[in-house]
Amino acid sequence: MTTLRTFQTEIDEIHNREVAKQRTLASTIPEKEGHDRRNASAAKGKARNDITSPSSAVSQSTRSGNAAPVSLIELEDRITNYVLMSSPADHAMGRDMIAELLTQNHGEYVFRIGAQPPHAALFTEELTDTTDGWLGTERTPEQITEIRRVLENLVDEVGGKVSLLYESLKGAHPRSNLLLRLPPPNVSLTPEVRCAVVGNVDSGKSTTLGVLTRGFLDDGRGKARVALFRHKHELETGRTSSVGMEILGFGPLGTPILPQTISKDENVTRHEKLGWEEISLQAAKIVSFIDLAGHERYLKTTLYGLTSGAPSCVILIVGANAGLIGMSKEHLAIALALGVPVVVCITKIDMTPAPKLEETLKQVTKILQSPGCRKTPVFVKNIETSVELATSFGPEKICPIFQISNVTGEGFDHLRTFLNLLPSSEHDVTKFAIDQPLEISIIETWSVPYVGTVVNGIVNSGTVKVGDAVLLGPDANGNYRVTAIKSMHRKRTIVTTAEAGQCVSLALKRVKRAEVRKGMVIVPRTDTPPRAVSRFEGQVLILYHNTTLQRNYQAMLHCGAVRQTVRMIEMDHPQGVLRTGDRAKVEFEFISHPEHVKEGMKLLFREGKTKGLGVITKIL
Repeated sequence: MTTLRTFQTEIDEIHNREVAKQRTLASTIPEKEGHDRRNASAAKGKARNDITSPSSAVSQSTRSGNAAPVSLIELEDRITNYVLMSSPADHAMGRDMIAELLTQNHGEYVFRIGAQPPHAALFTEELTDTTDGWLGTERTPEQITEIRRVLENLVDEVGGKVSLLYESLKGAHPRSNLLLRLPPPNVSLTPEVRCAVVGNVDSGKSTTLGVLTRGFLDDGRGKARVALFRHKHELETGRTSSVGMEILGFGPLGTPILPQTISKDENVTRHEKLGWEEISLQAAKIVSFIDLAGHERYLKTTLYGLTSGAPSCVILIVGANAGLIGMSKEHLAIALALGVPVVVCITKIDMTPAPKLEETLKQVTKILQSPGCRKTPVFVKNIETSVELATSFGPEKICPIFQISNVTGEGFDHLRTFLNLLPSSEHDVTKFAIDQPLEISIIETWSVPYVGTVVNGIVNSGTVKVGDAVLLGPDANGNYRVTAIKSMHRKRTIVTTAEAGQCVSLALKRVKRAEVRKGMVIVPRTDTPPRAVSRFEGQVLILYHNTTLQRNYQAMLHCGAVRQTVRMIEMDHPQGVLRTGDRAKVEFEFISHPEHVKEGMKLLFREGKTKGLGVITKIL
């Protein structure tokens, strides 16, 4: 029997090794067409990711463990020392270091002033003025006020904005947290954070998203969720059955971009309509929410959203009056199996009796701390905790828990602050590589009047611009066809370029809607298109099956944007059958048509209650 955590570590190693091998191979084989563009993309990626600083003390690592890395603390102290000096030369040095810091951190940085508390005490709510382990230089309230004033001027000189996140000028350790942010020059460079929202039926997923993105509170009867539904039957039943997308924009000062109230009387409150285009043009960061179905019959849709959307985190919605039940446990297990960081939002705290709320909190804590999860739950009750969690929860196995009410609005300030500071999805260099050949996974298709066929997908690698000649495929026979990018939109706003990690919509030339399906890819036009795969070998772990898996067993496979039924042809196991907890090398075959998959891609297959996790180890 292989434990899930051990197997996840092994498939992560296989995934990282195969990705590194593919990137090295791609970099040694220049493309015959578009070679100059690829070199320009590589230079751009290097400039965006490398450190070219006048100060060797700068570190790109995020805060982790009980405290921030010493290099970052020293850098912040050094900048504040320059800021406190009165000479123009010192201020110029501080300004240059701030500009460098913003450039290295993709235009956004949380700047700490004063001694900072240890995370261990802050996250466990045991923080006091006498707590040991405070790091950084102590500052007086007067110094903090002066540093803030000068910092605002220096950041303004480099084209950025400063906003106050948290400040405590009383007590033994005065401190302040500031957000330094450079507004993006255009929509095509606006950073985006993708979050998948899951949870059981009636836990409050769509209502929570409605309050988050629309700004007005719910009336207790689902008013906030109505605008999110896409189909008539969803309005009639009140249940989401499709993969919906909502966005929340944050301005340069970190304020959420929400519709304004335009009229109000005793009985009616009206709000202006704010389209995605308007949000995109105003936003310095966009948070995209993938609203997934909670009902068991739509589990296939939910799984597809989790695997194809490449989310940075999963927001698990738990109703305080019901607890972690039904599909909530299923969704949590899937997120853990895929290795995606989890955030828990406990809703309906306004209508839940105190004993029941306490019971739900204990249950969630117990499940997160169980051997199967091994997460450290942190209840977010203040802005300072929310700020620190946003930069450390992913790599540190920490699970933030927010308690919110869609009717009273309690807890939403903490949640919005957290979302505002999450690192953007496209800057995850382990998932996306800008210096590699173009590859776009298609996750949605439409036929738009007077435009033609439009596809939506995530740029896995490389860059693309309007007018590029590309290949689309594979089709049912494994072939690729030539097309071109006619136009491009990002969050319904016209753009001309897109790069790795971004989600874009593309209008394709001379392609019929019936010729495109989910799971296809767009790659550069070359004489040798990628190979379409019909059979492959994978290292798998059976998470659950009530009897035995034998040869010719069929299940639905989810692998990135690919979703298709596969058949198990061979299995490398002494007994020739697989049971719950067994691990083996299995040879799979696609039932319908070949797909574009590569070695190192993680896979998840299911059929009924049967579930398996794995990674592709060999293309056959």
